[in-house]
Amino acid sequence: MTYCIAVSLKDGLVLTSDSRTNAGIDNVSIYGKMHAFTTAADRKIVLLSAGNLATTQAVIDQLKRDIKEETEVNLDSVRYLSEAADYIGKISVEKQRRHVDAGQSSFNPSATFILAGQIGQEPHGAYLVYPEGNCITTSRQTPYLQIGENKYGKPVLDRFIKIDTSLQEAGRCCLISMDSTMRSNASVGAPVELLIYHRDTLALDEYYCFQEDNEYLIQLRRMWHEKLKEAFATLPQFSKNDSRPLPGSI
Repeated sequence: MTYCIAVSLKDGLVLTSDSRTNAGIDNVSIYGKMHAFTTAADRKIVLLSAGNLATTQAVIDQLKRDIKEETEVNLDSVRYLSEAADYIGKISVEKQRRHVDAGQSSFNPSATFILAGQIGQEPHGAYLVYPEGNCITTSRQTPYLQIGENKYGKPVLDRFIKIDTSLQEAGRCCLISMDSTMRSNASVGAPVELLIYHRDTLALDEYYCFQEDNEYLIQLRRMWHEKLKEAFATLPQFSKNDSRPLPGSI
């Protein structure tokens, strides 16, 4: 299992991913889920991945090979992020189909991706590419996308992420979302990667990689826990005077 987040805001993008791959309780490995591509100077493209590792690696290898061989459609030739998302979806479906055609009936080859970045003067953005090859993007009302183990980290994103949230605030929120997920699911774990992309810069120059023992990550986790406990202690209590017998009871 894994967990990745992409937030698309007015000022740019915030991308976050864990690095744990779990193929059983006795087979846990570390693989980065954030992949930046070497592309033409007029674009920056990053891919977050979740799901089957073999499929993920096959897709990424094909994307890199297509750029090198200058195929008709590649990450350097597409004009829009939506076009890039469709292209990645087609490659993903093709790689999955190969595993299925090979007769590996007990093998689940599905993989999910988030494509994020900016091409030329087009707006920056993020697209979620499903295993079936179709995709969706963010909206003003929901400016973030998640893949992998998303349920534990979703509430904090819903409460704090807005389209005009600053990149710094969104980065902290994503780290809290990641920490909440790691606390509830042992299959998601550090190192945690965080990339902040500033609109129209076409530069990936604000990247962080937090190890499990990183002092900032520990401090963030401790303070979030303490503040939650303080807030919980101040919540209004319900009154026994408002209670009544359970319907149907004697």
